[in-house]
This record gives sequence, C-alpha cells and structure tokens, in this order.
Amino acid sequence: MNYKPYERGFTLVELILVIVILGALTAAALPRFVNLRADAKKASINGLAASMRDAVVLVQMKWLVVGNKSASTVMLANGTTVGVGTGSGPNGGVPLASTTGIDRAAGISTTQYTCNNSPVRTCTLVGGPATCAVIYNRNTGMVTTITTGC
Repeated sequence: MNYKPYERGFTLVELILVIVILGALTAAALPRFVNLRADAKKASINGLAASMRDAVVLVQMKWLVVGNKSASTVMLANGTTVGVGTGSGPNGGVPLASTTGIDRAAGISTTQYTCNNSPVRTCTLVGGPATCAVIYNRNTGMVTTITTGC
C-alpha cells in the first residue's frame, strides 16, 4: 500500500476522543482512592480490638495457670506486669481497664490511641472521632468496636 504523508498519525477528533475516555475513567476511579483514609482508620481500630481480645485471653490464662486467685498482677513472658481483677468472679484474671492493665497487655501506644478509664475503657485514634473506637469492659473482658464514624 502506498500511504501519503498526510494520511499517517491520528486525527484531532481521535485524540480528543481518547482524552475524553481517559477523563471519564479517571472520574469513575477517583472516589475509590479518596476513601482510603477511612479504610485505614477502620483497619487500625479493628487491629487494636484484635490485640485487646488476644491480650485478655493470654492474661487470664496465665492468671489461671498460676492458680493464685488473690493475685492482682500477672507477669507475662516478656517481663510486663499487668494488673488484673481478683477472686473467683467473672472478672478474675481479666486485665484492668487502665494503663497498667489492658493497655500494657495489648501494647497500646499513647502516641497512636487515646484511652479513657475504667470500668469501661474506650480507645480512639489520637484526634479521631468518638464514633471510631474500641470499647473494653473490664467486668466481662469483652471488646467491641465502633467503626461507623471512621
């Protein structure tokens, strides 16, 4: 085939059409990338909740193994001392809702999370809303999450 020099390349209409299509694809994908911050906050709160749940089980099992129902602290394998409830009630061996209790057991960082005091301890992201939180009940050892406001 013989091509003439002016028949090679793209026309202005073709170039504009490609630009319009790329713009539409970008506009459709942009909202998904904008929401990554909320996803990261939810993941952080869910990770904290999992850490707290595991810490409750670990500390209570260690307390039960030692067998001293009047012990108010549990020494973990890494040397961390965790304050716990005493007696044979439902909160026996459960970490206290304090900086010396669940915070130590779960390794909660004060630079990343803000927590209030017992008997129900609520932890939120530093500077984050109260509707994006982990709630720890020292009386039962239950950990719940609220991620509606992340």
